[in-house]
Amino acid sequence: MNTPDTALADLLTSRIRDVPDYPKPGVLFKDIAPLLADAEAFAALTQALADRAKALGATKVVGLEARGFVLAAPAAFAAGLGFVPIRKKGKLPGEVFAQSYDLEYGSATLEVQCDAFAPGERVLVVDDVLATGGTIAASLDLVQRTGAELVGVVVLMELGFLDGRERLSAHLGGAPLETLITV
Repeated sequence: MNTPDTALADLLTSRIRDVPDYPKPGVLFKDIAPLLADAEAFAALTQALADRAKALGATKVVGLEARGFVLAAPAAFAAGLGFVPIRKKGKLPGEVFAQSYDLEYGSATLEVQCDAFAPGERVLVVDDVLATGGTIAASLDLVQRTGAELVGVVVLMELGFLDGRERLSAHLGGAPLETLITV
């Protein structure tokens, strides 16, 4: 993924369906359900994510609720690593770190369990889409608060026209941000 794999990007792109006017008029939704349902494409995606986790020296893979779970958990398994969910407020038991962030209309809060990582543990954050960057930025702040080290962020698809990459730069601390597909 340092040098985009054209064959992988073509395979993944061919399995992502455009849904016009969802969830509201004027929005072109990128539906990854067909990709997840295709064994070849899902396996290739899982392996690519697992390979990046290993190459970056991760010891844990984080997935962001909800579709990030679907990508990160199998990648962590394939890489022989643990998986940690970052969830919406109120979904995790025990003591949590919480981070609020702004959405287009309102705000939201993400949480991670305080003991999810050992200090200095090396973490790769995985999600399905980088849009405006708010959700990923909040997750990176949570990882930092746990004392873990961010080794990178990998997303399936970046919506480049929304400039989320620029908004994330201050939160990355020098760690790479990689995408498999940019639209």
